[in-house]
Amino acid sequence: MSLLEWLRQPWPWYIAGPLLGLTVPVLLLLGNKSFGISSSLRHICAACLPANIPFFQYNWKSEAWNLFFVSGIFIGAVIATTLLADPSPVKVVPALQTELATYNIYDYHHLVPADLFNWPALATTKGLLMMVGGGFLVGFGTRYAGGCTSGHAIMGLSTLQWPSLVATCCFMAGGLIMANLILPYILKL
Repeated sequence: MSLLEWLRQPWPWYIAGPLLGLTVPVLLLLGNKSFGISSSLRHICAACLPANIPFFQYNWKSEAWNLFFVSGIFIGAVIATTLLADPSPVKVVPALQTELATYNIYDYHHLVPADLFNWPALATTKGLLMMVGGGFLVGFGTRYAGGCTSGHAIMGLSTLQWPSLVATCCFMAGGLIMANLILPYILKL
């Protein structure tokens, strides 16, 4: 098996999990006590919009490492989707295919169903609810919770922060409710 073939296959949990878990000790050893993706938007705004808005008046340069980290995520995603992408259709369990067919989802050639995520679908009620409404709720929830899922669930829980435990429990409960109770109704629109 070549290196490219090895990189194209899904990594098992016992490789991906520890790599993700090592993020926290490395950041703590480097002196960083916070980690999260959502905070990078604040850093970008503070760097690019030097206005007299108190929320953006802080030493954003001390958090520049976070911008490099997010840039690495973006570059890694571009490499994964262009160079390492598997052109074969996504393997979906037959029982799930049957359920998805009730929602008019038949295309499994991409990571996300093209039946739902395309430009014409955005102009539909279902598309607006899922993309615009969902985007607003994620942004609002991130700000309201004081951080994103990666910040709370990875860094916050490992540093034993009570607000992160509450936020992570709420993220999980909200995700279960959305996936099992609300999303089926939206998909039937």
